[in-house]
Amino acid sequence: MLRQGRHLALALMSFQLLLWRESVTIEVPQDPKILADLRQPPTITKQSVKDYIVDPRDNIIIECEAKGNPVPTFSWRRNGKFFNIVKDPRVTMRKRSGTLEIGFRNGGRPEDYEGEYQCFASNDHGMAMSNKILLRVSKAPLWPKEVLEPVVVTEGSSLVLPCNPPPGLPPPFTFWMNSMMSPIVQDKRVSKGLNGDLYFSNVMAQDAQNDYSCSARFHFTHTIQQKNPFTLKVLTNDPYNDTSYNDSDPYGGRKVAESTPTFLSPLGSESSKMVLRDEQLLLECIAAGLPTPAIKWFKKGGDLPGRKVKFENYNKTMKIISVSEEDAGEYVCMANNHLGSIRHSIFVQVKAAPYWLDKPTNLVLAPEDNGRLVCRANGNPKPSIQWLVNGQPINNSVPDPSRQMMGDTIIFRSVQMGSSAVYQCNASNQHGYLLANAFVSVIDMRPRMLGPKNQLIKVIENNRTFLDCPFFGSPFPELRWFKNGQGSGLDGGQYRVYVNGTLEIKRARAEDEGTYTCVASSILGMAENQVRLEVKEPSRIVRAPEHQSAVRGSTARFDCKVKFDPSLPVTVAWTKDDKPLYLGWRLRKDEESLTIPNINEGDEGTYTCTVKTEIDQDSASARLTVLEEASLNPSVSSALPPDRPDPPMDLELSDPAARSVRLTWIPGNDHRSPVTEFLVQFEEDRWEPGRWQDLATYPGDLNSVILQLAPFVNYQFRVVAINAVGRSDASQPSPKYQTSSAAPDVIPRGLRGWGSEKDNMEIIWEPLLDLEKNGPNLHYSVWWRRKDLDKEWNNVTVMGTKHVVHNTDTYVPYEIKIQARNDVGAGPESNAIIGYSGEDQPISAPTELRISKVDSTKANIHWKPVDQVSVRGEFKEYRLYYWRESSHVPGLVFRKENKTKGFYTTMAEPSAILSDLVPFSRYKMFMVVANNRYEGPPSNTVEFSTKEGVPDAPSFFRIKPKGFDTIHLQWDKPLEPNGLLIGYQLKYQTANGSREGRPRLETFQPNVTEFTLRLPDRSTRYNFYLSALTQVGAGEIFVEESPFFANEGDKTLKTVPVTQPPITLTDLIAGAKYHLRVYSHELSSVTSKSVTFETKAAYIDQVDIATQGWFIGLMCAIALIILILLIVCFIKRSRGGKYPVRDKKDLPLDSVDHKDPDGSFDYQNQNKNSSDEDNKPLQGSQTSLEGNVKESDDSLVDYGEGGDGQFNEDGSFIGQYTVKKDKDETEGNESSEATSPVNAIYSLA
Repeated sequence: MLRQGRHLALALMSFQLLLWRESVTIEVPQDPKILADLRQPPTITKQSVKDYIVDPRDNIIIECEAKGNPVPTFSWRRNGKFFNIVKDPRVTMRKRSGTLEIGFRNGGRPEDYEGEYQCFASNDHGMAMSNKILLRVSKAPLWPKEVLEPVVVTEGSSLVLPCNPPPGLPPPFTFWMNSMMSPIVQDKRVSKGLNGDLYFSNVMAQDAQNDYSCSARFHFTHTIQQKNPFTLKVLTNDPYNDTSYNDSDPYGGRKVAESTPTFLSPLGSESSKMVLRDEQLLLECIAAGLPTPAIKWFKKGGDLPGRKVKFENYNKTMKIISVSEEDAGEYVCMANNHLGSIRHSIFVQVKAAPYWLDKPTNLVLAPEDNGRLVCRANGNPKPSIQWLVNGQPINNSVPDPSRQMMGDTIIFRSVQMGSSAVYQCNASNQHGYLLANAFVSVIDMRPRMLGPKNQLIKVIENNRTFLDCPFFGSPFPELRWFKNGQGSGLDGGQYRVYVNGTLEIKRARAEDEGTYTCVASSILGMAENQVRLEVKEPSRIVRAPEHQSAVRGSTARFDCKVKFDPSLPVTVAWTKDDKPLYLGWRLRKDEESLTIPNINEGDEGTYTCTVKTEIDQDSASARLTVLEEASLNPSVSSALPPDRPDPPMDLELSDPAARSVRLTWIPGNDHRSPVTEFLVQFEEDRWEPGRWQDLATYPGDLNSVILQLAPFVNYQFRVVAINAVGRSDASQPSPKYQTSSAAPDVIPRGLRGWGSEKDNMEIIWEPLLDLEKNGPNLHYSVWWRRKDLDKEWNNVTVMGTKHVVHNTDTYVPYEIKIQARNDVGAGPESNAIIGYSGEDQPISAPTELRISKVDSTKANIHWKPVDQVSVRGEFKEYRLYYWRESSHVPGLVFRKENKTKGFYTTMAEPSAILSDLVPFSRYKMFMVVANNRYEGPPSNTVEFSTKEGVPDAPSFFRIKPKGFDTIHLQWDKPLEPNGLLIGYQLKYQTANGSREGRPRLETFQPNVTEFTLRLPDRSTRYNFYLSALTQVGAGEIFVEESPFFANEGDKTLKTVPVTQPPITLTDLIAGAKYHLRVYSHELSSVTSKSVTFETKAAYIDQVDIATQGWFIGLMCAIALIILILLIVCFIKRSRGGKYPVRDKKDLPLDSVDHKDPDGSFDYQNQNKNSSDEDNKPLQGSQTSLEGNVKESDDSLVDYGEGGDGQFNEDGSFIGQYTVKKDKDETEGNESSEATSPVNAIYSLA
């Protein structure tokens, strides 16, 4: 029964811990409107210090400030009893504050108000309390009057002059002075102790004086009090002579008996000291003896804490700041002179007042929420924890069914309105206490929007964009985003909604423009806000400035053509060498360039063009190099472009040293572009002969440099000159120069130790580079030893880069060092690094593997961790093996696949989330612990099932034309239904570029996998969106476009995936017309406009056209038509008919010539005597009733030229060329017969 009870308690505790993990405190925003309406318990914001010492000359002010809603009221306790402020005329409380002010203008003693004070702040929701403030009045008592007899001491003996200052509050600072108000000179022999006494390690004759006075300075009163002076008389064997004193013989040749060291403070051979954690430890040892002893300090069993320890007062005082527990132990001070030495041991104990491990914090909850308050503190001795609620012990308070105490934790479950209170945690031991207030506030508040209303956001196209929507409410509202007030919430795809309400658009596009609405809703109501998003084109420089080299006096021009969004104001600015460019009267700037006429040396530099709008900017830079004109022939040099320099000449070596040599050369011709730098290269014949390597670069104005070299190398040098145009050829090599050998300078890199087997450790490192060897016969010295054992170093010397240590324990730490050596000597020794021996298979398995929460694709898993020692290696991860055992969909076939997922955690109660699960499936899993090489035994196997989810896309979706205006759609069920299918959903709508029409919706039963649809407009393109349905909702969408119909031409559709433009289209038909567009695979509604192009005709062999039969026939037909026309003209002439043309065909038209309504020109004869016969119409031609020739009905409209041509969607012309027919047969002769040779022939008959 006892064992069952323990298991039940553990299970209950685990369940409670799970509840804690799921509860989240509400973060209240610091918004004035929210805080004004939010009801909260009091919080202490300011209070006086616990140990409060005041100046008796001033008024006493005891601070206590608090905040809360409603505004809290204040009360005080003094010495544990209610302090009635109203009854004491000297005590007042500040308005809207708990701060007390005690005045003594009308009498009274400050000492009467000493005691322990505590402030309480309360409102309708709870009570907070301050620390207990111990108020004490500063005291500066007078030194007691006393008669001091002269102090007589023998020269060479020790002496202590006591100070014994009066006990002030706080204790005074003491120092020693003489009657001239000068400090007593202190040194290694004479010094003041921590207690204020003046110590003489040995007295000298010159110490005799009658005014050794101890003074005490009091902090609050800023007064100094002096003790009656001591008179010191020194007895000597021989008379003392001031002139005989010197530093080397302070006793003036007199014989003074020497003595071995003895301690003046502390006395005896050992003492003890207690100090509190984080305080300052002061240890003192003052010794007597002649000669004056020297003081040294040690710590037994360890080293002194080097970073925290300081030595003062000539090594007599050791100070350790910010003491911690590891500073406890035995400290030894040793005093020694040439006669002997003496030791004193001080045993230091480190205690600790309580300090926080987990301080309770305010908890804001909604009704029915869970939470916890934790109060953990440590100290020495361990502090006791006491909980209070509203200032009263929690055991004496009104019971709360939602509250449960568990040691240092209070658990809240399903809190209700009215459960608000202030909880106090008091942690105390004999050295002090800690008090913390933490309120539990249960609030309910309708959702509210905190951001500005109707904000306008402008972003650059294709940029990542965030739309903020700060909100608050209790219970915490659910937030959803909508675009243009339509559709379902935005989340997924290119949208992501964060917990704080921010909507992320991963890549803003033009179609993302619009009004976005965020809606926060809870059971108490809803609130919404809108954000208007405008997507702008990026500002960019399409023609950037280029680097230029120009001759002085010429003109330079930098281009800067920019492209930007026309709706944004833009500025284009130029800078020179990152400073604003002053144009002045000489420089000229226009919209696309900067012109610099009459260039001089001051114009040289880097010019930057920056285009900037309110939301983005772009910049481009180019350098202008000013070239000098050639001195010999300016006319020729100005015409020649700059060129690469000639190589340097005449390389010489001088000033040889062990690791350096001077290299001098003569520069070559720079060819109108100054040399900017020289590159020195070297070649050596020992390691890589024949390979030239870069050594160093030097400014272009130098031609003599000192080269820093490596030992044990046979060098040869060459120089390359560099200007703005490029590099010169390399110079001729210099003479060879050999450096002498030396010990290595560098430490081998990459030192590490690891085990390849469970009982070994491989120590490996990177070899030194050839130029780092510095001498012959390079080898390495390696040291290693167990880190956790105090043993001697093992060492070995090897030529390679690896050493294996055998017979090691499994996975233990080793310290490893290395050093490079050659025949000359040893290089520097590395710092010790930590390596580990080999790993072995873990011996323990994680236990109690379980599942706490499962949805369609995720599961929360929990387990009990293993002991880290059982891992037998470096802990790498907990590795979960899981597999899909079966599907809850009847008859679904799938391939079983074992999967793994690793979790790194060192928590005492580890948990993790397993994601990417297949919905509506049964899974199995187990867990192992793994180090870097092995896995441990498996845990218990757990089975669980995922919930139903939305299905995948249908396995295929095909659309084929069927008939004149009908299409046939076919599909098949998804490969992963993720649940029980309840049907299919088909949405289709017209698509015109990036615009889509009104959607239409069709739904089908789960056994229906085809559908025939008649389109209202066969020439219009449609987008079809098909998805499968389960009880959870619609699944992934399969998108297709409607096909082309057969009579729309041979329009085979090909798709080419594009990852990065440009692309090349292949397998095209020669001489064919194509229509091309680019669209998004994920969102087919995002598409470019269609462009049309035609491929070139295929090449064919040329033949002699004159020999082709079809050509001969065509020529004969043309000749026959011309002959008939000539015959008609001849007949018309012979009958007297005349054409309305001029006698002279080549005369130009007069201004009096005019055009008839039928479109022909009428010409007038210039001869005044000409007959009107010339202007008569041709005989046999028909006239209208009005006597005019009938106007032709023929027009371009009849042939499709002038009317509304019809174009299909891709832009091709589909109108038909037709000749307009006569309305009836009787009107056939009314057309213009002059246009038809056949009619003309009929009229002649």
